[in-house]
Amino acid sequence: MVKSVYDSFAVSGQFDAVALIDVKELVEIKEVTIEIQNIHGVERTETMVQVV
Repeated sequence: MVKSVYDSFAVSGQFDAVALIDVKELVEIKEVTIEIQNIHGVERTETMVQVV
């Protein structure tokens, strides 16, 4: 289990899955992304930030 991930689901199209994360500081996104990239089978990731 990857820390900070509170939901994930499969999608069709350009990507296979989406993982929603919740972090207190933007710098934490890099740590979570690295953890996801280290999962066997993950070839690449793309990060999108929700602006509220």
